[in-house]
Amino acid sequence: MSHRTPGPADDSISEPPREPGQPGPDAAEGAGEAAGFDPAASAEAIESKHPKDKAKNTGLLSWVKEIAIVIVIALVLSFVIKTFFFRAYFIPSESMQNTLQVDDRIFVNLLVPRPFALQRGDVVVFKDTQGWLPAVPAQPVNWFKESLTFVGLMPDESQQHLIKRVIGMPGDRVVCCDAQGQITVNGKGLVEPYLFPGSDNTAGPNASFDVTVPAGKLWVMGDNRNRSADSRFHQDSASRGFVAESDVEGTASVIAWPLNRWAVLGNYPDTFRDVPAPSSAPVSSPDPVPSGN
Repeated sequence: MSHRTPGPADDSISEPPREPGQPGPDAAEGAGEAAGFDPAASAEAIESKHPKDKAKNTGLLSWVKEIAIVIVIALVLSFVIKTFFFRAYFIPSESMQNTLQVDDRIFVNLLVPRPFALQRGDVVVFKDTQGWLPAVPAQPVNWFKESLTFVGLMPDESQQHLIKRVIGMPGDRVVCCDAQGQITVNGKGLVEPYLFPGSDNTAGPNASFDVTVPAGKLWVMGDNRNRSADSRFHQDSASRGFVAESDVEGTASVIAWPLNRWAVLGNYPDTFRDVPAPSSAPVSSPDPVPSGN
C-alpha cells in the first residue's frame, strides 16, 4: 500500500460538490438572459422615474411663480396708472345729469391741471376742502375694498369729492343772467347744450350773481342747475363759492361703466370759443378757512 505525503494547505476556493443534474451558476445566468431579464436595465428604469417626478414638481412651481409675477406686475401697473395718470370715481348724485347719471363710473385724467392746464367747460373732480358736502358718519373700515381702491382696481367711493363743470377761470367775470336767462362770461352769453332739460339758471338760492374769479380759483356749476349745490349755492360761505385750482384732482374724461353708457367726455369748446379774455389780470384773494367738515 502506498501512502500520500501531506502537502502545504491549498488557499484556493473551490465550488462545493453538486449533485448530478444540478445546474451551475453559469447555467442560471444564461437562463435569465434567455428569459429577457436584464438586471442592469431594470435598475436604470427604476432610477429614471425620479427625474420625471422632479421635472413635474419644477414645472408646477414655475407656473405658480409666473402667475405670481403677472399678478404683481398688474398691481404695480394699476397703482402707477391710478397715482399718475387716471383714477376711477363713481357718481353719487344728480347734479351733473344728463352728462353723468347716478352710479356712473368714470375715469379722471390726473394730468390736468398739472402739467396740462384747465379750460372753461372742463368737468372737474375736486376735493371737498371747504365743507360743501355734509359730514359723513364713521363707517367700519373694509380693508379689502380699501386695498382695491388704493391700487386702483375699484373706484373711490369715499364721497369726499365733488364733480362740476368749470364756467369761470381766474380773472373771468361771471354773471347771471342776461335777458335770455343765460350765464355770461366776460360779457358773452353762453349757449349750453349740456344742460339738463328744464334747467333754470335763475332758480334756487343765490341764483343772481356777479363775480370776478380770483387768481388760483375757479367758478364751477352743475349741468343740472336745478339740482346742483355748486358755486352759486356757497357764495355766503368762507370760500365765497370759489374752488381752489389746487383742490382739483383731474378732469373727467371717460364714462367707463355701465358699458351701454361708455363715452368720452368733452368740454364743449364751441360754447366757450367766443368768450373774450378777461379785461384785467386776476386778483388774489385770501384763502378761505376750511370748515373742518
